Amino acid sequence: MASDIATAFVEARKSGRSIAEYPGERPATLAAAYRVQDQALSLWDREVAGWKVGKINPPASEVLGANRLAGPIFADSIQRETDSLATFTIFGGGFAAVEAEFMLRLKVLGEALPQTPREAMRWIDEVRIGLEIASSPYAGINADGPCVTISDHGNNAGILLGRTVPEEMWSTLNSVPVSVRIDDAVVGSATTADMLDGPFGAVCFLLQNLADRGVGLRSGWWISSGAITGVHEIRPGQQIGASFGEIGSAAISTTTFGE
Repeated sequence: MASDIATAFVEARKSGRSIAEYPGERPATLAAAYRVQDQALSLWDREVAGWKVGKINPPASEVLGANRLAGPIFADSIQRETDSLATFTIFGGGFAAVEAEFMLRLKVLGEALPQTPREAMRWIDEVRIGLEIASSPYAGINADGPCVTISDHGNNAGILLGRTVPEEMWSTLNSVPVSVRIDDAVVGSATTADMLDGPFGAVCFLLQNLADRGVGLRSGWWISSGAITGVHEIRPGQQIGASFGEIGSAAISTTTFGE
């Protein structure tokens, strides 16, 4: 049952312990997966301050009828870049990865939801560079496919908000070169031109996804708009940095529960 799976994930996340096996029957549809996610949200006494968007690759995207997924970002898991290096806690024995992303702040308008990336720009009042920390107590979350990813909070464990992107650059994000390094090795390079219809397309998807689920929109929510260079697995103790061309860079370190 959705409630049993949700309870298992919430308890594991509260305790910081890993889960060896998926706690129930794996959801096979998007509707079933989001039922688990929504049930988990009802069990937390934590403020939702945003949503992550991730890509669903073929052939799963064709089977499920969607090429993106969503998951909650809790307010207490958001950090802003300062002079000191931000540290994020990941699940030892579970799954952990980092993704370079553009972070978009939602401005809710009293009109029909945007249908194109250009329309979606009007629904955003700030863009920053940043990193998403994807981590789950269940090590098989990515290998088991997008419905399992959705069922455990969309595999999100926090985001770093970096430097602000000037508004005059919003329409040219596809030209910003992005690279990610883990410790001393560069592990990925790309631009948002490789990201479906880009960060603002992710806004269109998310707003419709939340509307379909009956989730009311709130101005000020952060949208982690999707991995640019890929999903890069990480371990506790590593340092991760991302470069966003002339805009600047962002960096974090990682630790695990109990350290």
